[in-house]
Amino acid sequence: MPEPLSPARVAESLTELWSPRVVAELDDSFVKVAKVHGTLAWHSHEHEDELFYILKGSLAIEMEDRTVILQEGETFVVPKGVRHNPIAEHECHIMLIERKSTLHTGNEVTSKTRSLSEQLRPV
Repeated sequence: MPEPLSPARVAESLTELWSPRVVAELDDSFVKVAKVHGTLAWHSHEHEDELFYILKGSLAIEMEDRTVILQEGETFVVPKGVRHNPIAEHECHIMLIERKSTLHTGNEVTSKTRSLSEQLRPV
């Protein structure tokens, strides 16, 4: 049986930026946390929605038709197929809920792209 955990504490403990870590699984989805700062990359997930929840700080999510600004405690779902680019002007801690099939930066590969095995490393 899994043990309770604090996503905020796990995110706080991370040392790598833009390197999500899986902290829980439910059905066909992963719950991930990450510490972010700067820009990730323009990308999309053709078949999966992506939920962002802000644990600490703020995050801008650029999309082709608008930009949403999320503050601590707020959530936003980027619909499948929508190109987006997360940006954190200051350090931000996020929680993500995504299908297990979701690739970190979709079909775009950059130096910040993390494989599923990297995301599954113990925290």
